[in-house]
Amino acid sequence: MESFYDAIKIITYNAFMNTLFADRIIDVPKSFIREMLKITSDSTIISLAGGLPKRDLFPVQEIIAATDEVFKVYGRDIFQYSNSEGYLALRESIANNYLAKGLQVSAENILITNGSQQGLDLLGKVLLNDGDGVIIEEPGYLGAIQAFSLYRPHFSPVPVSEEGLDLEKLQSVLSEREHKLLYAVPNFQNPSGITYSSNNREGVADLIREKKVFIVEDDPYGELRFAGIAKPSFRKYLPEQTILLGSFSKIVVPGFRIGWIVAPPEIYEKLLIAKQASDLHTCHFTQYILYQYLQKNSIAEHVAKVIKTYREQCQCMMDSIDAYFPSSVEYIKPEGGMFLWVTLPKGMSAMELFPRAVKEKVAFVPGDPFYVNKKGLNTLRLNFSSVDNDTIKTGIQRLGKVMAELQ
Repeated sequence: MESFYDAIKIITYNAFMNTLFADRIIDVPKSFIREMLKITSDSTIISLAGGLPKRDLFPVQEIIAATDEVFKVYGRDIFQYSNSEGYLALRESIANNYLAKGLQVSAENILITNGSQQGLDLLGKVLLNDGDGVIIEEPGYLGAIQAFSLYRPHFSPVPVSEEGLDLEKLQSVLSEREHKLLYAVPNFQNPSGITYSSNNREGVADLIREKKVFIVEDDPYGELRFAGIAKPSFRKYLPEQTILLGSFSKIVVPGFRIGWIVAPPEIYEKLLIAKQASDLHTCHFTQYILYQYLQKNSIAEHVAKVIKTYREQCQCMMDSIDAYFPSSVEYIKPEGGMFLWVTLPKGMSAMELFPRAVKEKVAFVPGDPFYVNKKGLNTLRLNFSSVDNDTIKTGIQRLGKVMAELQ
């Protein structure tokens, strides 16, 4: 009898919980990568999974010196509330960096955010209603899929190749329904590592130009180029239809959580309101420290050191793949960034490979979470930035062994 009443209690409780939560949160999955990091917290597992910068490259002593200087100059005032737009001097520094790349960006159009991830959330709050169209890359950045999913849009995936977006498919989805946003990571895309060609960027811009669509150009990895030449921003082609997202997480330190949005004035004002409602302002203590660091140190020299390390580690991973993976496995050679995209033999599921790999003490990210409504895929993402060459070799050797067994 007790088990019967216990079952009734469970059913009643579950029914209550189903009515408790907002509709927008019910169908949004947990971040696969964040959940997977719990597994890889085991120090015996080699993680080629998370998109982590190399901790040995963090400019610790320089940041300590910058922090001391901030305390010396501002004292207790540094702990006070601040404005929502962000530290003006830091925004001017970001604007000057864009100018050096040939882009006219005003500090007045830059909003400092808690990482570029908050930028995605603010854009969703400001621009998306239930069912609004959002064009995303396939495969696409999991963080963007999760952030936008809260606002219950209609996702229209467009495949990417080593050239960039599939222009024929893009034209097709644009003709099928109206869309508000096209989200893209055109430089060293996460997860595939591809970089849009100049011709592809121009082709995308031509298709978007006559539409009421904003391109959200997310560029967290753009400074990390170790091959090829830089390509134009979409802002060059569509200055009034391009929203830029940037971050210091990959080039200085991720723990400060300092990113930014560049948006046209009419969108900027609404983003600012959403920012105020969300968290009032990004921590201005860390903004001042970061600005002081940028003023007293050569960011170009620091980034050059990061690029050199990532180039070597990427090459080590590709050499190890060539040596230890089955010959039927393919991968995309990136020009920069932090990731390699791997395609397994047809019929081999990366999700089935994952638990076997963890048993062999190596982890990766299966391709499934980077797609909308696709499962059982034969693709996976590897990160080469966060571990040293010897660890990369060992991890790839272990993963190759599991692939051979599954094959």
